[in-house]
Amino acid sequence: MKIDMKILKELMLIHGVSGRERAVAKRIEEMITPYVDWVKYDAMGNLICFKKGSSPDAKKLMLAGHMDEIGFLVTSIDDKGYIHSSPIGGIHYVSAAYSNVRFEDGTVGVIVPEANFGNNFGADKFVIDIGATSKKETEKKVKVGDFAAPVSHLQHLTGSFWSGRPFDDRIGCAIMVHAAMELKDCKNDTYFVFTVQEEVGCRGSKTSAYAIMPDYSLAFDVTGSGDGPKARPMAVSLGKGAAVKVKDSSVICDQGFVSLLMDLAKERKIAAQLEILEGGGTDTCSMQTAGAGSRATAISVPTRYIHSNNETISKKDYDASIALTVALLETDLSKVEF
Repeated sequence: MKIDMKILKELMLIHGVSGRERAVAKRIEEMITPYVDWVKYDAMGNLICFKKGSSPDAKKLMLAGHMDEIGFLVTSIDDKGYIHSSPIGGIHYVSAAYSNVRFEDGTVGVIVPEANFGNNFGADKFVIDIGATSKKETEKKVKVGDFAAPVSHLQHLTGSFWSGRPFDDRIGCAIMVHAAMELKDCKNDTYFVFTVQEEVGCRGSKTSAYAIMPDYSLAFDVTGSGDGPKARPMAVSLGKGAAVKVKDSSVICDQGFVSLLMDLAKERKIAAQLEILEGGGTDTCSMQTAGAGSRATAISVPTRYIHSNNETISKKDYDASIALTVALLETDLSKVEF
């Protein structure tokens, strides 16, 4: 399976802060429509794409990757023209300081600390400077209620390593698109769900999971790693394959489903590793607990510097995640015994 970075790069460069994912959804819809039976949007803005399974007793399998990214919401504009904002999702202000941000209309600014405040990196200490000299001038470009995000980019480093933003979670969306494209025989009734507002509480996956009521559910997201500089100990490394989730702070995954994915990886010689994330959560938790519940886990892409302006991944893990997803979709879950 030969995977290039074109789809991932295209999705990463689209503006889509939580609550403003529509442009991302429309492009994904264009990409995936030829490979599924139907697509629709729900009231929250989730993009739901369905592929009928070939098994006579097909189980319902829900895949979820979130379209939204972290960003900033304009709360006020002062007399000097500086923009004050509130964070949308977990902003890492050390990383954000002195970087460019872009508004939905293309206006670019620089997010800067208001003064020398030592180590107090809070939202209330930062403003966005678009080069205006008055409130009136700024309001010609930006208004209260507008959304901005750090400028997106993708850069090859050395070997299989790439840096950029937002891998979280356009890489999950790209994995799902590629899986739909590469799939030869879909055994299960599969819902490819591109969710909204994950960064502010896994909101989109809650409503979509209740609508679908899956038997099995699989989230796609990034996860931390234990191989970065001064990293917290973690048995996940970049370049060692797709990370199959065992647990995070919001979910304990289905043991049988985890084992199935690891067995498929071994059988098909796909690099895989187990993930235990001690802090943070994903859409997995919403899908696991919807209605009467589902067997749930996640495939995560090991990532350094999550929520920074230069998240870093290995393409080996991206490729492995796509291959493992295809292997699952080609497995008849109605015949699996746990």
